[in-house]
Amino acid sequence: MQADPTLLRDWIDRAARRDPGKPWIVLAEGGRVVTYGELRQGISRIAAFLHGRGISANDRVALLATNSIEHLVCYFGVMAYGATICTVHIEMNRNQLGNIFARLKPALVLYQDGLGLDDLLESVAAPRLRLGRWGNPDESTFHGALAQLAPSDAVSAAGPGDNAVILFTSGTSAHPKGVVLNYREHLGNIEPTADGFGITADDRIYDFRSFNWASAQLLGALAPVYRGATLVMAEKFSASRFFQHVRDHRVTVAAGNPTTINILLNTDGNAQRGNLPSLRFITSSSAPLTIEEWRRFEERFGIPIAQGYGSSETGWIAAIPGDARRLGTVGRPFAYHDLAVVDAAGQRLPPGEIGEVEIGGFADHHYRYLGDDGSIHINGHGRHRTGDLGMLDADGFLCLTGREKDLIIRGGVNISPVEIDSILMQRPELIEVATVGVPHAIYGEEVVSYVVARPGTAIDVVELLRYCGTALPAFKAPKEIVVSTALPKTERGKLDRRALAERWKAQNGRPQDL
Repeated sequence: MQADPTLLRDWIDRAARRDPGKPWIVLAEGGRVVTYGELRQGISRIAAFLHGRGISANDRVALLATNSIEHLVCYFGVMAYGATICTVHIEMNRNQLGNIFARLKPALVLYQDGLGLDDLLESVAAPRLRLGRWGNPDESTFHGALAQLAPSDAVSAAGPGDNAVILFTSGTSAHPKGVVLNYREHLGNIEPTADGFGITADDRIYDFRSFNWASAQLLGALAPVYRGATLVMAEKFSASRFFQHVRDHRVTVAAGNPTTINILLNTDGNAQRGNLPSLRFITSSSAPLTIEEWRRFEERFGIPIAQGYGSSETGWIAAIPGDARRLGTVGRPFAYHDLAVVDAAGQRLPPGEIGEVEIGGFADHHYRYLGDDGSIHINGHGRHRTGDLGMLDADGFLCLTGREKDLIIRGGVNISPVEIDSILMQRPELIEVATVGVPHAIYGEEVVSYVVARPGTAIDVVELLRYCGTALPAFKAPKEIVVSTALPKTERGKLDRRALAERWKAQNGRPQDL
């Protein structure tokens, strides 16, 4: 079946027919529940609402909300009808919202109360409506208005090539990058993702990540609906409540990332697989997880980590269930992506050789972004290089070794900072490490590592330098180690190496001979 709005409606209808009373979503805080039968009714009423307003294929509906039932009902309803849902992470983009709305030119804006957006929204030309609360009859809100409408089978004329979603990502450009995905791209990623992580109808998937981002939308929202599973949604990450939520809600798969895994490793508690009997594994994505942290987590908690890999532009690219994971890899690439590791000339490399990761399962495919003028720009065609470096092993598992843009080029030789991080993370006195390249008058760049001490321990920088000198070739060993109280992160919790390099330059000035 082709990936269009009908496919999403079919998934929801199939789950509702199988068991209309089964929870589709459970809020981890408070336990509010919406069933699959209620979700089916909800998207049918959204269809009536959008059709009544004359919303068509590729018309943009902007959604300004944090994690909530109301957010996800709206998300599913707009896509199932066949319009374009535009999700915006408010806190990450608050100072860019004016620019985002100027580019989006939405046909409708739906917004959550209490976000402090009144002044901004006054300047938006599009119709605006408060989201309200699911099940609340307040007719002045979106969800209140839905309650007054009869369910409808109305749909737009959208097909696989029409736009399903526009996502605003974190990045390094002056303005947030608006990634435009059609229905084939977005929904076509769901079956491989569910298969890749081994999701079944019996799973209860815990996710605290923002559902304004692709990774949570695909694994936390769409994959459970495809399988007829249950989503246990948290408003945000809480180290003190993470395992309690997992236990209380009988979670089988919990989402995570390297930052939250590191935080859990450094908090007190007695969580163990033995007292979390339903939990099969925790996922990790968004950034590389070092083998050292991976091992420490599994040794301490007895819970497998399944590391996956993807991006906003491509969806999930590789995954593996927890019981089949291979440390140091992100699982097996999905067949439809036709992933290859290539050299600078674009030639495929054999297993074991490091190159750039490239995908391109759809020969006629365009990779698209929202331009500053609101038009859609094509950024690439056919095969797409992700910017990640890695290699395939003999069994087809993908190992990522770093980002091309993070490579340190010392005297013309490429050095992966992840390799150096991995060596330093073997030291028990360290809880975080980040290696960067800094300007050097002779070599162009030199290697500097920033480290964070485990609470209650002392760091001997001279000893760490000696250790690196014995564990690494001389040209890779850091020439300086800087002790820091914390390492900078992006809004998504990714390590911000660029900020560290800028910090070093601000403190040390012009290139020097270390």
